[in-house]
Amino acid sequence: MSDLVLLRRVRDRIDREYAQPLDVAALARGVHVSAGHLSREFKRAYGESPYAYLMTRRIERAMTLLRRGDLSVTDVCFAVGCGSLGTFSTRFTELVGMPPSVYRERAAQGSAEIPPCLAEQVTRPVRNREARTSVPPLAWPT
Repeated sequence: MSDLVLLRRVRDRIDREYAQPLDVAALARGVHVSAGHLSREFKRAYGESPYAYLMTRRIERAMTLLRRGDLSVTDVCFAVGCGSLGTFSTRFTELVGMPPSVYRERAAQGSAEIPPCLAEQVTRPVRNREARTSVPPLAWPT
């Protein structure tokens, strides 16, 4: 139970400080455990490593900034705490399914059609390389 409390603290810190330079060692020091222990337990509890969770948070925020349209992809990359445009673009493409520049262009074309609160919900990135389905199931198969 105490591990779960520590893991929630780590997850909450990532959610709050995603734009800061965070790494697994710093997160582990913050809760007084080893980096290896934190990684194993975090993945067991949440299904992904602390680094993957951090990158997902950064990409979610990047999507919001790109939809606004007033920042370049490079500015967004650094605003969300990524130090490498290449890593940012690669991870963005993995989670969203298109490069950040294409996402920004498409968001600019269709932004008037979708309210921001709905756009954020609909465009949430896919974690753990889960496949998106074209039509969500409405009922359990019989």
